[in-house]
Amino acid sequence: MDRLDDEYNKWYEQQTFEVINKDDVREMLVKDLSFVSKLTVEEYTLYRKWLEIQERYPDKASKTGMDSFFGEATSDDSGYPDVQLVKNNIWTPVNHDDYIDLEPEVFHCKGPDVKIWSILRTFTSTMLNNSNIGRNLRFIVSDKRTGKYLGIICLSSDFLDLTPRDNFIGWSREIKTQGRMINHTGIGSTIVPTQPLGFSYVGGKLLALLTLSDVPEKTWNETYGDVLAGITTTSLYGSFSQYQNLKYWNKRGHSAGSIKFEPQKRTVLFAREWLRTNFPRRYWEWYNAKNEQGLPLKRDHKQRSLSFVYSQLKISKDLFQTDHARGIYFSHLYNNTNEFLRKEITEDKLVKRFDNSVDSLVDIWKTRYAVKRVASLLRSDRFNYDQLFYDFMIGRTWEEVKEKYINDVGR
Repeated sequence: MDRLDDEYNKWYEQQTFEVINKDDVREMLVKDLSFVSKLTVEEYTLYRKWLEIQERYPDKASKTGMDSFFGEATSDDSGYPDVQLVKNNIWTPVNHDDYIDLEPEVFHCKGPDVKIWSILRTFTSTMLNNSNIGRNLRFIVSDKRTGKYLGIICLSSDFLDLTPRDNFIGWSREIKTQGRMINHTGIGSTIVPTQPLGFSYVGGKLLALLTLSDVPEKTWNETYGDVLAGITTTSLYGSFSQYQNLKYWNKRGHSAGSIKFEPQKRTVLFAREWLRTNFPRRYWEWYNAKNEQGLPLKRDHKQRSLSFVYSQLKISKDLFQTDHARGIYFSHLYNNTNEFLRKEITEDKLVKRFDNSVDSLVDIWKTRYAVKRVASLLRSDRFNYDQLFYDFMIGRTWEEVKEKYINDVGR
């Protein structure tokens, strides 16, 4: 506490504060929240994606003379040639059975590959491209034969508290946290296929299986020095998801959480400045303070600080929160993962649960899931060759985006 007090006092002495009208902050928050709270879950998800792309990729008047990390590139309609090059390298079949010839491979992103991963994450997933605090390993899945992109994965620090998972493991909080066994599980925070692989070939199941493959597992072990014994993930929309009845992924229950609607970024920054002016110590602990390991002192600081602002401004909970249970899935990579996570056995006693080589998991996807999906879509005349890439959002209005994409949310 003495260290934190000293660091806070030094920070405070360097600050300047302006008077911000409390009613102005409340008015902006209520206006934003009143709009988003009336949206469906699908509309809200798409709306946030639209806002994200407007902020990250503002419409450009000039379409030429732009540098690209890929080297020389021709301009595209959006004004972002690097985005167009990534889009052009997404795998698209010519015939419905082209998936049979795919040879997926998983590689860990480093250097320029991280930017490619980020573009794929931004423009192929409806969910926001937000970085998680803590561990993050990013992977691109591509076809070995053609080099075309099939999807992306991110393996991150696991949720600290997730009751259905913890009950399955038999975890005590002491062993999980003070015993540092939480470091031996990760969460598939991003498991996203490109399209049309996702829709027409249940590519989400391929990406979910490859999240369990030996490439992310070995990368985790080598990067952090902790054996990866289990992986968590959650569904995006209710209880049904791509993990349903998927081999090696087991449903453990539902989250007791909720969706917290968020205002636009400019409104959040305004509210954050009001917080800094009126509650500087709380602001500092949420946004500046570090623990002895150099990590943020407070977890989930963005949501916690917003919730505090809402309470101080007496904003109704109905405007910023709605119940939304998600399915919780957990894959134990070893037969005795739970015993290991409870510290009942040591690492050398772990017994592999299944063959998690990339080739083995790809074979399961092709023979168990993709073949059935293709047959079903052909029978119903719903097979789709179309890409789903959100570059159309650049410079477009919310009404245009909603009309074009609302039926594709969750695809």
